[in-house]
Amino acid sequence: MTVRNVLFIMCDQLRWDHLGCAGHPFLKTPNLDALAARGVRFAQSYVQSGICGPSRMSYYTGRYVSTHGATHNRVPLSVGEVTLGWHLSESGRTLALAGKTHVLPDAHGMKRLQLDGQDDLAALLREGWFTLVDRHDGHHAETDSAYAHWLRAQGYDSQDPWTDYVIAVEDEAGQIHDGWKMRNARLPARVRDEHSETAYTTDQGIRFMEQQGETPWVLHLSYVKPHWPYIAPAPWHAMYTPEQCLPVSRHPAERGPDIHPLFREWQKEEVSENFQNDACIETVRPAYQGLISQLDHHLGRVWAALERLGRWQDTLVVFCSDHGDYLGDHWLGEKELFHDCVQRVPMIVVDPSAAAEATRGTVDDRFVEAIDLVPTFLDALALDPAPHLLEGRSLLGLTRGTAVGWRDAVVSELDWTFRGARRRLGEPTGQHHAWMLRDSRWKYIHWTSGYRPQLFDLAADPQEFFDLGADPALEGVRQQMRERLLAWFTGLKRRTTLTWAEAELRTDSHKRAGVLLGEW
Repeated sequence: MTVRNVLFIMCDQLRWDHLGCAGHPFLKTPNLDALAARGVRFAQSYVQSGICGPSRMSYYTGRYVSTHGATHNRVPLSVGEVTLGWHLSESGRTLALAGKTHVLPDAHGMKRLQLDGQDDLAALLREGWFTLVDRHDGHHAETDSAYAHWLRAQGYDSQDPWTDYVIAVEDEAGQIHDGWKMRNARLPARVRDEHSETAYTTDQGIRFMEQQGETPWVLHLSYVKPHWPYIAPAPWHAMYTPEQCLPVSRHPAERGPDIHPLFREWQKEEVSENFQNDACIETVRPAYQGLISQLDHHLGRVWAALERLGRWQDTLVVFCSDHGDYLGDHWLGEKELFHDCVQRVPMIVVDPSAAAEATRGTVDDRFVEAIDLVPTFLDALALDPAPHLLEGRSLLGLTRGTAVGWRDAVVSELDWTFRGARRRLGEPTGQHHAWMLRDSRWKYIHWTSGYRPQLFDLAADPQEFFDLGADPALEGVRQQMRERLLAWFTGLKRRTTLTWAEAELRTDSHKRAGVLLGEW
């Protein structure tokens, strides 16, 4: 069957190890497990940044953070960067969005090009070439969003129903509490399950698919959960106990006097200090798992819609996450740094092609990256592969058993300019970056601004407790990893204004242009 449609599902802050099919002993995700049985689960999938914004921009451009330049949250993607929506538009298609993107308009670039008006092109540029079914990023108070208006229509009488109901909780005595306070994550949200962010986004996605009829479509169905605030509606808030959660993964060696200065400073962040409290871990982790089971439940509605509409036969379905969550592992909270619980994410690909029959229900342990999805979508739809732009590789070679010479390492990046850690270390505003190179044995992290590297032996220390970045006996390994990182860096695609065919046409062409340079 030819691929006609693409359903690109992403959730926010979902760890790779928090799925039943990934081996979690208690977490119930029957619908995602069923999706994995239909396709291929890539067990070694990595993002290009452990932060929402830059990670998503790599997903949407098919390019590493070092080339697309949106290095942190609220760093706009350049107006000159080409996204999946533009690639699709070249063939007359649109990229629909229901949910979250974290796209921030490049206001300076649009003003410079006089594209800051209200025309259709400006609207597309502001949204990263997504055509909105509905956008809901789920981060801040909302008064005029479509979701806010819809909540009021359901009877949630508030100027800001997201703050007052969706992420607010109510205790046994009827007292209302702030859902931003993690101590309240054990209580149910004031919003009903069917009115939650997850249910609402699912409704929007299903409605979009129903409205398309036989017209081909590409939909990004993008959920804000299980991202904080960790507030789940009943019954999901009480579905798990602390004993049904994975044990926290941390070691006293990670608190020693010789730990890396940046690692120490991240442990001093407020969210990390709170997650060093066992009561916080025991309160948040069950709620986090409840949010995942809620997400899985509503994805079951999506699977049912695909069945009802006959779309499993011609739709490429991808499920992924933009990064993971520490949840107290390594004495940290939130995300950003380079441990696998943040950088490694779920990735399930259901390829409807008959050529993929042999791989259905399998687990592939080869390294895949977030940047592989744009090439995968273009490949599936038989569109221009844009090799002068894209830095990822189509996954269809893996789902169809034709891939040759696959990658043996992955790369992720961090711009730590924006963290309080930088100020506490006395570093000025400027260029402060780190890169992770991970292969099957070693994880190497290169820090700028004069800080030593980090190195982890994943064979001897799979939980990443013992930093060998200062071990003199391993200087040879560090040197080898540095050289590999440099080789990767020199291979990035910075010449983006010409296709490879155009570059070939212009090679050694000066005489054809009448420039008789060098003749005697």
